[in-house]
Amino acid sequence: MTEVEPVESLDCVGLFCPQPLFQAKQAIESIKPGEVLEILADDPAAEEDIRRFARRTGHTFISAKRLSDGVNRILIRRKEE
Repeated sequence: MTEVEPVESLDCVGLFCPQPLFQAKQAIESIKPGEVLEILADDPAAEEDIRRFARRTGHTFISAKRLSDGVNRILIRRKEE
């Protein structure tokens, strides 16, 4: 499986619900359709919030991975227009 390269990274470490979701909503609108956004968050609710947001809005939730420092790396792809 090839690694997906995000075009933008959003650092939400230290922010708690609903800030990671609000910032992800803004950031996904700033990239082009088909591009990937990386969200780094340590809020336990961030993964599920962003997964639901992607499903509800038509974006693609690619993956979520917990890094060694306890931060979640979440990737979503902006929907095609």
